[in-house]
Amino acid sequence: MNRTVLLIGIVITAALLVVLYFGLGKDPQHIDSPLIGRLAPSFALKAVGSGETIDLARYRGKPVVLNFWATWCRPCWEEHPTLTATAKSVGDQVQFVGVVFQDDESKIVDFLRERGWAYPTLVDEKGKTAIAYGVGGVPETFFLDRKGNIVAKFEGPMSPQDLEVNLAKAMK
Repeated sequence: MNRTVLLIGIVITAALLVVLYFGLGKDPQHIDSPLIGRLAPSFALKAVGSGETIDLARYRGKPVVLNFWATWCRPCWEEHPTLTATAKSVGDQVQFVGVVFQDDESKIVDFLRERGWAYPTLVDEKGKTAIAYGVGGVPETFFLDRKGNIVAKFEGPMSPQDLEVNLAKAMK
């Protein structure tokens, strides 16, 4: 066998083993958001029910919990009571905002009437806001500090403990 071919094979195998080693234990579905530590992308969207245009900049000066969800998303149904209960318990110390995309407003209103409504819910009709935030699926929640910087992101339905941990990062 040619030594050069053998050496190249060993180098390629070693490189693959290194890549696999560093990838072990990581969730292949999870990608760290490049937005962490940066100013949250601005947006102005229509509120469900009232049609009022709400600009994210309105909430500067207080922490914001920005939750992307949809009525057709089962995990969103699971986490909704946690979000609503926490929003009610923290009062005006933290601003919760729901952003719904790929959904029909009448279904959103029905969902909120049936399951509770404690904070503004906005409709991202064309999905541009979700794209700006790099949302890959719902639910995804971003935590903004008082200055409007994204300090944390959570993918999937949050438990009360998950929400508490990430909310603490935003309230620093």
